Amino acid sequence: MKSFDTIVIGGGVIGSSIAYHLARLGQKHVALIERDRIGNGTTAQSSCILRTHYSVPENVTLAQRSWAVFRDFAAYLDDPEASAGLVRCGYLIVAPEGERADALRASLAAQRAQGIEANEIDAGMAKALLPLADYGDAALIGHEPEAGFADAYLVTTGFARAARRLGATLLEGTTVTGLLRDGDRVTGVRTDQGDFSAGCVISAQNIWTSELADWIGLPLPLRRERHAVMTLACDAHYTNAMPVFKDLASPGMLYCRSYGGQQMLVSEGLAGEAMDAIDTNQGDVPMDTVLAVGEQVARRFPAYADAGLASSWTGVYDVTPDWNPVLGRAPGIDGLLLAYGFSGHGFKLSPVIGRLMAQVAAGGVPEVSLVPYALERFATGRLLRGRYGAGAVS
Repeated sequence: MKSFDTIVIGGGVIGSSIAYHLARLGQKHVALIERDRIGNGTTAQSSCILRTHYSVPENVTLAQRSWAVFRDFAAYLDDPEASAGLVRCGYLIVAPEGERADALRASLAAQRAQGIEANEIDAGMAKALLPLADYGDAALIGHEPEAGFADAYLVTTGFARAARRLGATLLEGTTVTGLLRDGDRVTGVRTDQGDFSAGCVISAQNIWTSELADWIGLPLPLRRERHAVMTLACDAHYTNAMPVFKDLASPGMLYCRSYGGQQMLVSEGLAGEAMDAIDTNQGDVPMDTVLAVGEQVARRFPAYADAGLASSWTGVYDVTPDWNPVLGRAPGIDGLLLAYGFSGHGFKLSPVIGRLMAQVAAGGVPEVSLVPYALERFATGRLLRGRYGAGAVS
C-alpha cells in the first residue's frame, strides 16, 4: 500500500490550494485525489468575485490575506507563467435606508479598522465609477478599490501545477470510497484504485461531504443549493474597468460584474434551490427566474431594460446553517481535518484556507485561529452570523 504524509480529498480550488501549501511547507509525500479532473466540479461554476467586504469580521481577515495572494499570484507560486486572470476593477455596494444601510456602515467601519480601504462615497462618485447604474434609492454606497474578479480554471490549475512541481502526487479520475481507520484514528483512504495510507487526511469534498459523514458516522450539517447565473448583453457594455456591484436594495440582493469585457454577469445573492441528490450537472435556468432577475437588473441598470440573455448556467453551493465554512479537526477523530461548507465564497478565500489547513496538518499553529469555524459551533450555538440577514453570502 502506498503511503503519504497527507492525503487531500477533492481537487477543486480549496483542495488544490491545500495540496500546494502542504508541499510548500516541506511535506515530501502529498496526494491530491480527485474523482474527475482538477477544477471540474463546483469550482468551475464559480463567479470568481474577489472582495474583502464581509459583515463577518473573521471572513474579512481571511479575504484580506487571500487578496494579497491573488494580487501577485505568479510571485506567490514562484512561477512567472502562473496567472490568476485577475481583473482589478474595485467593488461597489449600495444599501437602502434602514437596517441594511446601518449594517453596511458598520461593515465598512470594521474593514477600515483592519486596514482596508473601504470608503463611503456619494452617488456622483459612484456614477463616475459605474455610470450604468441608477443610485436614486441608495442611502449608503460603499467602495472597495482593492477588489475585482479572477479566473477559476487558472487559479485552480495554478495551485495544482505548483503542488506537482514541489513533489505532490495528483490522482485524477480516482474516487475515494471510504476511510481507513485504526480505532478513532484515520490512517488513510479507500479508493476505486486501491487503498492509500496517510498520517493525515483532509476532506475538501464540497457537496460530497455527505459521503464523509456516512463514513465517519458524524453529523456534518450541509445543504446543497443550486444557484442560477446568467449573462446579459446590450449596447451599453459593462466593461472590465467597471467595478463589481452588490445591490442590497434589490429583493434578490443581486451581484454583478463584467463578463467578457462587454456583458453583465448577474446572480442573486440569497439562498438558492435546495438539492436532494449530489449533482453538479447543469440545471435549466427557468424563464421565470430570468425574468425576475431581469426586472431587478432593469430597475438598477436602466440601459439593461431591453437586454438579451446571452447565456445561463447553475452553480452548486455547499451551505452550512450559518453560511460559513467548517474548518479544522473532526471532533473525536484523530488524523482527519475538515474544509467544507463555503456557501459560495470558497474561491475568494481559497489561498489562505489552503495555507491554514496545511499549517494545521503539518502540526503547526495556524496564522489565523480556526476556532470560530469549528464544527462544534453548531452544537454550542456560537454561529457566525452576518449583518445582512439569514441566507445571504455576507
